[in-house]
Amino acid sequence: MGMQQSPLLMHKLIERSAIVAPDEEVVTATADGVRRQTYRETRARSHQLAHALAAAKIGIGDRVGTFMWNGSRHLEAYWASAGMGCVLHTINIRLGPKDLEYIINHAGAEIIIVDADLLPALETVAEAIPKVRQIVVAAEPGFEGWTTTLANAIDYEDFIAGQPEHYDWPEIPDSSALGLCYTSGTTGDPKGVEYEHRSQYLHTLVQSLTDTMGLSATDTLCGVVPMFHAQGWGLPWAATMLGMKQVMPHRFMSPERMIQLMSDEGVTISAGVPTIWQGVKSIMEAQPGVYDLSKLERLTCGGSAPPLSLISWYWDEHHVEMVQGWGMTETSPLATTSRRVMKRNQLGADPQTLVENQAKAGQLMPGLEMKIVDDDFNELPWDGEAAGEVLIRGPWIARECYNNDQPEKFHDGWLITGDVAKIDPEAYLIIADRSKDLIKSGGEWISSVDLENHIVGVPGVAQACVVAAPHPKWDERPIALVVLAEGADVEANDIISHCESNYAKWQLPDEVLFVDSIPHTGTGKMDKKAVRANLEAEGYQLPDLRGHQR
Repeated sequence: MGMQQSPLLMHKLIERSAIVAPDEEVVTATADGVRRQTYRETRARSHQLAHALAAAKIGIGDRVGTFMWNGSRHLEAYWASAGMGCVLHTINIRLGPKDLEYIINHAGAEIIIVDADLLPALETVAEAIPKVRQIVVAAEPGFEGWTTTLANAIDYEDFIAGQPEHYDWPEIPDSSALGLCYTSGTTGDPKGVEYEHRSQYLHTLVQSLTDTMGLSATDTLCGVVPMFHAQGWGLPWAATMLGMKQVMPHRFMSPERMIQLMSDEGVTISAGVPTIWQGVKSIMEAQPGVYDLSKLERLTCGGSAPPLSLISWYWDEHHVEMVQGWGMTETSPLATTSRRVMKRNQLGADPQTLVENQAKAGQLMPGLEMKIVDDDFNELPWDGEAAGEVLIRGPWIARECYNNDQPEKFHDGWLITGDVAKIDPEAYLIIADRSKDLIKSGGEWISSVDLENHIVGVPGVAQACVVAAPHPKWDERPIALVVLAEGADVEANDIISHCESNYAKWQLPDEVLFVDSIPHTGTGKMDKKAVRANLEAEGYQLPDLRGHQR
């Protein structure tokens, strides 16, 4: 006696959706409106893409990169790569040349599919990515006449034209790699995390549970979180499995266009960082009654905790629940979620208590284990008082980094998250701080140590310390404190210009402050806690906040 051992392969979820929901839509925003295609059409085109990739000598385990916005062609790449067994390397379009060059070469992508409007960013590293032998260009309206300096470029539609609309998906072990995503959330070079079919399959199932995100085939999802971020927080897969209508904003990310798209398409659930939902709130307050979001039920929020005021406003004004999720690239990414009501004993709770619970990182998703530990890895109690580093393990948690030994990130089979937290008696995770020197800006990580190391390369700079300053829109922004060598003549613009050669604009410090000294701990390390405390005591505000109430 026993059960059948069917491998947990993502193509089984794809094929199911094309059978049970063939006429459901994938909607992509365009310059002149939207483009619509059914699941049946998306499946057929993904099979064509698989054939085209195979003809280009891409096989099981080979890497295919995407440098794309959220759109139907990006979803086709998800489906095609999963089905044929190659590995989809989703590349962050916001990276600067240094990181872009590194991750493309480290991943070993041979083909990159790129949206035409993003070609200039990819062209900046053209000479430094010799492993890439073909560029496939997806041209949306307005970019049909694209040109590029990149070698061996072909239009996406020409690439798949004439290919069969059926591909016999191979049966491969469910431990096979599915996707590759890089995080810059640590010091040094970005770290790759390789997702497996089995891990993503299980993450997809648990993500859809009623007490997790409560997803349904009757939902309409607007995926705002980029599909290059930890496989779009898993939502493109969950939507695919259930046969949900998917609405994708592509490059049209202004709050006005987003609200109009959500209104027009009857969106019931969307996902993004707090900055997005703050922007939507501002538009709706400024233009009451203009947009119809009556079908909207949930907003999934991640990257940083949403303010209590934002959670309350959406519920009180529009009866929209904000669902907070916590995790990271290494956790696929969801590890905890926080709903308005998570337990039976909360059914009669007062509204303020419910809002406060929503603002916590949430409760552990079924299938995972979590603990908080001290510096010696001794487990700490779940009493809401003891704070320690969060360790986590489970079937969709990374056990290693891709081709990069990181023993400091793992301990006895547990992932060391780098987050310091408390866990209260109700089993809610409450993030207190980060053990790493990281800055979270607009949902993206900035390594303060990397910036410091780069700044001290400026002749005349003796020391540099980069810390986060709070920002109401971006959550945090970096500022640099710089100590100059005696007699040095260095200006702030010199430092910013030096950083611009290696970093994207959003990664640059908002301000350079020249100081006589930087506080240090007893062991000689820069005391960033003291630096931040000093700035707060002095009433420091970022340049764009001066003269405004924070």
